[in-house]
Amino acid sequence: MNVNSINYSILNNNVKNLYPNFDIVHTDGLGVFLGTKILYGKRGLSYRLSGSDLYEKLINICKINNYKIIFFGDRTETLNQIMIKHPQLNVVGTQNGFEFDSTSVISYINQNDPDILIVGLGTPKQEEWIVQNKQELKMSVIISVGDGIKVFSGTKKRGPKFLQIIGLEWLVRLFFEPKRLWKRYFIGIPLFIFRIIKFKFMNTKTG
Repeated sequence: MNVNSINYSILNNNVKNLYPNFDIVHTDGLGVFLGTKILYGKRGLSYRLSGSDLYEKLINICKINNYKIIFFGDRTETLNQIMIKHPQLNVVGTQNGFEFDSTSVISYINQNDPDILIVGLGTPKQEEWIVQNKQELKMSVIISVGDGIKVFSGTKKRGPKFLQIIGLEWLVRLFFEPKRLWKRYFIGIPLFIFRIIKFKFMNTKTG
């Protein structure tokens, strides 16, 4: 869950109500980390782990344990690149996220019997799909990754290490995809900050 998905959930109760259906919700990005510190002080998050860093750790775990994986989302070219970049990954199936029928996808996934299903359809589409269909799926681990599916393929541009450390890696993504991301960052981030300050003020006033 990052700043963008939190903004979504504040505006849409249907989206907000999706998250309690997940066993683990991973917080992604500096904004969420700082937001918890502003609101809860020492009770806020104790460390920050970006989605991109988490997915790289997941890749290594899957290789070591030879977990069977299906990737669902993004373009066919991206999915093919995952297998080229990581030939040691035990990828038992792929399905692009643009042209699909859910019934057929569920049947395909279950037939290939993966240990892990990785879904990258974007927020909130991926969360809605998982919640609606998880009872039909046989595997025990389903992970929603959004655009992070490109981390697995190596096609997602990552910033230099110093930008990763200080939490400004999003500037690199904005540079490469300004048309798609400018609203998310130039409108979404200030809106998130305003909401955090407003919530903090309201809590202080009522407390």
